[in-house]
Amino acid sequence: MFLNVDKHDQNKTAIKDDSGFNLTYADVCRTIDEFKALNIPRSVVFCLCENSAGSLIGYLAFENNKQVPLLLSAGLDEGLRHNLEFMYTPSYYWIPERKEQEIKGEKLYSAYGFVLLKTEYDPYPINPKLSMLLTTSGSTGSPKLVRHKYGNLEANAENVAKVFSWTENEIGICDLPMNYTMGLNVINSHLYAGASVLMVKANLMDPDFWEFIKINEGSSFCGVPFSYEIMRRIGFDKMDLPKLHTLAEGGGKLTDKMFKWIASYAKNSGKRFCATFGTSETSARMAFLDPSLAMEKIGSIGKAIPNGELFLLDEVAGEDGSTTGELGYRGPNVTMGYALCRDDLLKDDEFCGEYHTGDIAKRDADGYYYIIGRKGRFLKLFGLRVSLDETERILKTQYPSSDFVCTGDDRHMNVFCTNEAIKDEIVPFISAKTNIHNSAFHVLWVDRIPRNEYGKVRFAELEDYLIDKKH
Repeated sequence: MFLNVDKHDQNKTAIKDDSGFNLTYADVCRTIDEFKALNIPRSVVFCLCENSAGSLIGYLAFENNKQVPLLLSAGLDEGLRHNLEFMYTPSYYWIPERKEQEIKGEKLYSAYGFVLLKTEYDPYPINPKLSMLLTTSGSTGSPKLVRHKYGNLEANAENVAKVFSWTENEIGICDLPMNYTMGLNVINSHLYAGASVLMVKANLMDPDFWEFIKINEGSSFCGVPFSYEIMRRIGFDKMDLPKLHTLAEGGGKLTDKMFKWIASYAKNSGKRFCATFGTSETSARMAFLDPSLAMEKIGSIGKAIPNGELFLLDEVAGEDGSTTGELGYRGPNVTMGYALCRDDLLKDDEFCGEYHTGDIAKRDADGYYYIIGRKGRFLKLFGLRVSLDETERILKTQYPSSDFVCTGDDRHMNVFCTNEAIKDEIVPFISAKTNIHNSAFHVLWVDRIPRNEYGKVRFAELEDYLIDKKH
């Protein structure tokens, strides 16, 4: 079975969530077999995910039984979901029971608070290698999807479990959304090792989150930079969590100050801090920093995971022995490429085991990598990759008489708008659309968007405007 769930101790807890469900590996295998008995044809399934046992068991069953799930947030804006449905015409939905009246369809099966609905759309031809779909942005509901092939998820789960030294005694904490590539890898790598996974819907600022982790003896945690910012504010370093041994980070670049804070805390409390790096296009993780080097290599993403290879394109040598260039990766976890419409689901493997990330990286004299910039127009806000172009499109669709340009960094998105009358509407609107906290967005009114004679934005003038505002 997928992730070898049938090979592990069947009496052991595989999944426990904060809704009250506790599934053994035997329960997981039985439910996967129940799905199989439905004889669902190979087709696209929209999975509206949350961190719960029901959500996870559907994903495992679809992967095992050769369906093609598209993992989406259960909180995704309805308009964006309808757009994706129009583009990809899913034959089935796997959704929380509370959404059954909202998404019409024939009810075929239910388990652990989730239901399987058959839609009006017929199955259509799909590439036989295609195993799963994820949105590239994770938040804006972009029709651009990452196409995973069979073997990607398993390879990354195996190699990550190896580099983290996971055993069946581990109790992994999945606080990141399971439809987010890093959250999914936490699940996959722990289940591959025969360990247990705690699925948590409560957020990090909720005392119930930490109580659930402590009671259930969570031993490994993975957060994005924003996760650790919250944890520092709420006094995580003063908490009594004796079973929590591993702190991992991915999904964006930590500041050197935050990196040092986590690494120092781990060192002083007998825990380990593991910095990692990855993308949806590489099934989550492709780099890992040995925790013994965390204080020595502040800010580094480390080296490639087992069976992977990091390299730089267009290398430029530095005087200190370092080299910079665009970061590339080769390995069995590299996905097939992208889809922009359902016809693209027939495409073959376009990446062919090699992915160019668009991130500018430095490799030091010892061979360790550091992310120093981003080539493309993407931000990682609260750990979620967000397309600036896609956000502009959403805003222009909602407000067609206004002009917008988005810029920013991994802390804030700057939204430049030419209509002062709607300035106060933009933050709540785009926050609801992206499901990202409104503190990530900063709206600035400008008389006009500076453009050249070809209509291209003069970004330097916008940056000058930002500098003037700060002064």
